[in-house]
Amino acid sequence: MCEQKYNDMNFPENLKYTKDHEWVRVEGNTAFIGITEFAQGELGDIVYVDISTEGEDLAKEEIFGTVEAVKTVSDLFMPISAKILEFNKGLDATPDAVNKDPYGNGWMIKVEIKDAAELNDLMSAADYKALIGH
Repeated sequence: MCEQKYNDMNFPENLKYTKDHEWVRVEGNTAFIGITEFAQGELGDIVYVDISTEGEDLAKEEIFGTVEAVKTVSDLFMPISAKILEFNKGLDATPDAVNKDPYGNGWMIKVEIKDAAELNDLMSAADYKALIGH
């Protein structure tokens, strides 16, 4: 496994972040959610993304799925209360997109935002960098 240096990591300013290492990209009343570059680096090579909550309404911090790496399985937590509209089906064939492009093709779910005020509880890129000691 290739270790990435924190200095080379990308923390897009247009995203919101959670203490559980998920990111949120808001587009109107919908949002895309995935895991951060830091998280995928810590997990290692992603071999499977299991999300069976499509169509469900989930509360903030509920588990929406799991991500499986070669040596571990991690839960995925909802950053905000939302209805899951879509799972990125491209991850079925290429789960390593989470490693290669965590903020682009590696997105995991598209959701309908239920409570926009919850977005205020999420971290900025600067806050997230401080959390992981970058």
